[in-house]
Amino acid sequence: MTTQTQNNTYPTTTPPQGPFSQFFSRLKKDFKAVSSLVVIGLSVLIALLGYLIAPDSTPNANDGSVQIKLLPPGSSVRLIKRHRHVEVEQQNWFKRMLFGQESPYAIIPVDSFYIEGWYVHYIPYHASNGRRHSIEKMHLLNATQALFIGDSPKLDAFLKSDEGKNCQKSDEGNFVICGNQAYYLDSHEQLQTITLQEVQQLFEAKQVEERFFLLGTDRQGRDVLSRLIIGFRISLFVGAFAVLIALLVGVSLGSIAGFFGGWTDRVIVWFMTVVWSIPSIMLVIAISLALQSKSLWVTFLAVGLTNWVEVARVVRGQIMALKKAPYIEAARAIGAPRRHILLRHMLPNVLGAIVVQASANFAYAILIEAGLSFLGLGVQPPTPSWGMMVNEGYEVIGLSASSTGSHLLWAPSFCIFITVLAFNLLGNAMRDAIDPKSNTQYQW
Repeated sequence: MTTQTQNNTYPTTTPPQGPFSQFFSRLKKDFKAVSSLVVIGLSVLIALLGYLIAPDSTPNANDGSVQIKLLPPGSSVRLIKRHRHVEVEQQNWFKRMLFGQESPYAIIPVDSFYIEGWYVHYIPYHASNGRRHSIEKMHLLNATQALFIGDSPKLDAFLKSDEGKNCQKSDEGNFVICGNQAYYLDSHEQLQTITLQEVQQLFEAKQVEERFFLLGTDRQGRDVLSRLIIGFRISLFVGAFAVLIALLVGVSLGSIAGFFGGWTDRVIVWFMTVVWSIPSIMLVIAISLALQSKSLWVTFLAVGLTNWVEVARVVRGQIMALKKAPYIEAARAIGAPRRHILLRHMLPNVLGAIVVQASANFAYAILIEAGLSFLGLGVQPPTPSWGMMVNEGYEVIGLSASSTGSHLLWAPSFCIFITVLAFNLLGNAMRDAIDPKSNTQYQW
């Protein structure tokens, strides 16, 4: 007798995905969403690294010279770095990333130079006008050492000693020359010595720099690329804090109006209508004038307080629609507190709409900040801002018929365009991922 064994195979079923899993699954399939996330991620990385990746790591990327103003992209200039005779604290990498590293040197653009004795002779950079200029000179000690500023009796005492009786005091700083050797007072008023050969080698090694400007320079001779990189931080910080303020005010007022209704709803809706009727730029100007300040924090507050109305309208509509949902009626029937119903049952279900609105408000905040900076009402110089850079380019082009300075216009404009576009596309993609029915497919 033969026994036949039958293998019964059952179809495998995958467990149902939760709402968040479905949301991220749809979002990953959207090319616009992925591209936008890549752009936003790079922008955030650039903003965080800031001074660590900027060619000019001084605070506000403010190391420039008017002699090299409005250089076109791809320019290269030779610089002599002259000591400013100040002690500069060296920051660790974290503080340098956040605040930059102050430079102890002032830059002097030159066409050429040569060293003769204790002096460096140079021809200043005048490629912009093509005129011939006389040769200038600078003492090597003034260029290389942090000298003591002010009157001090120590050098006079040294000259009266046997060691300094054959030395000659200089009128260019607190130092004396003794043939091929020099004695000088450092920034702490301590007497130091250095030889001519040492100071010449030090100058050639540390005081001469060939600086390349990938995106050219602005009207103050500062590196445009560095100011664009720091501008990422300003724009994203303004957007983040403005959205945070808008969400805090908009979600609070919108949820209260939609949940309680009645006279509370009418008062809040009236207030939203009044604020909504005022142009955003005028409201920001009014807030700035009322606070009598144009600082960066005032810009955060002013932009945030103009973006909350749309958030409140969306949240109010969503809460009013959820009030008749069966699970809300059930929560009321069992005697759940109003605060519990609002915070635990309603607001989590409008989170998707809030996230989508936050993405749109982020892009809007960047545009508002750029507009305020363009008008001179946003962040103030020397803090770099994309809107301020656009204004500089606009003024340069308006004063000159040539294309000189056009890079000041298109470089920050492109940054504004690509960042705002990324946030808008991400907002649309999140809306479609949250509610697939809203994604309209066009067939041609």
